[in-house]
Amino acid sequence: MRASWNWILLGLLVMGTAATLHGQLPEPGAPTNTANPLLDPTVKPGKMLLFDLEARFAKDVLERGGAAFADWFAEDGVELSNGEPPVVGRVAIVKSANWSPKAYQLTWTPTDAAMGPSGDMGYTWGHFEGHSKDANGNPVTTTGRYMTIWRKQADGNWKVVLDAGSNEPAGAGDCCKLPAGN
Repeated sequence: MRASWNWILLGLLVMGTAATLHGQLPEPGAPTNTANPLLDPTVKPGKMLLFDLEARFAKDVLERGGAAFADWFAEDGVELSNGEPPVVGRVAIVKSANWSPKAYQLTWTPTDAAMGPSGDMGYTWGHFEGHSKDANGNPVTTTGRYMTIWRKQADGNWKVVLDAGSNEPAGAGDCCKLPAGN
């Protein structure tokens, strides 16, 4: 009976991991020339962990807005925004991240991730989009690149210690793709 439970738990773990990663996999019909690190059979567990953290972070922010964004930061976390002074410390980040998910939708997709050799720090980077409306109700989209540094806390939870973003000029396209053959 114990062996059956082990197989059931393994099946649930696989299904849960697949469901989490579904948001990171390419959509049907999406261009196939974009490398997806999660499709790499040699992907390391640290990278998988970081992609999972990013997926959960992004989902929470999409659902709860700025409050969720701030919740993911360590007490000594730092936010660096395009053209703005640094926001240092979780208390300051809570005060500055005061947007509602109805007024502003922030989404992002990691392009890559790397875990440090000790397994308690890592980083992700990728593309973000912000969607809001101007004073006249017209849609406004902001796009750019981000980098997030993660650190495992003493209680075992992972928190953001640095999040930095840089806006792209309108119509910039994908600034970070390497030419074919590189």
